[in-house]
Amino acid sequence: MNRSFKWPLKLLSSVFLMLATQLSLAGLPVAIDGEPLPSLAPVLDQVTPSVVNVYTQTRVRVRSPLMDDPFFRRFFNVPDVARERVSQSLGSGVIVDAKEGFVLTNNHVIAGADDISITLADGRSFEAEVIGTDPDTDLAMVRIPAEDLHALQFADSNHLRVGDFVVAVGNPFGLGQTVTSGIVSALGRTGVRGLEFQNFIQTDASINPGN
Repeated sequence: MNRSFKWPLKLLSSVFLMLATQLSLAGLPVAIDGEPLPSLAPVLDQVTPSVVNVYTQTRVRVRSPLMDDPFFRRFFNVPDVARERVSQSLGSGVIVDAKEGFVLTNNHVIAGADDISITLADGRSFEAEVIGTDPDTDLAMVRIPAEDLHALQFADSNHLRVGDFVVAVGNPFGLGQTVTSGIVSALGRTGVRGLEFQNFIQTDASINPGN
């Protein structure tokens, strides 16, 4: 390492260590005015067992333009066989029927996939079959042959109000279950390109690819 960088790095390390020490000493209060601090943990204890990771593989046959040239194939003794490329996709889903093993996910995650694998919060994995898709709403339903599932029930979105708290649970970037929170920012949003159905709930919770 260049010596000119050693001193700034040492200084930054000392500052971070001091900040961490002060934060650990300060801590968060367990209650304010005798009331315990609100926590989303009880809600997440009920929700996270129903959230699954969706992993797909799609096999695509790739053929080079040079393969269409018989002289090229004969000169290099290349067999007239197309190569296969495997593309992978990650997403999230939610169990909506524990008895039937129905999992709701995004259509763009499973569209055209040759293999669909569902991993539950408890670590179990199952191959899934597609039950139905709806590209206009970007939704799809798959089924897994699993027991002891935890399903979430749909709520009535008509009862939502701007300012209500929301959480997003999913598998962003394939890192495993992650939770973000926010509020309902707007209702009845339209003008989203690429989808025919236009009646969205807008939130400010961070929703990353695969979430």
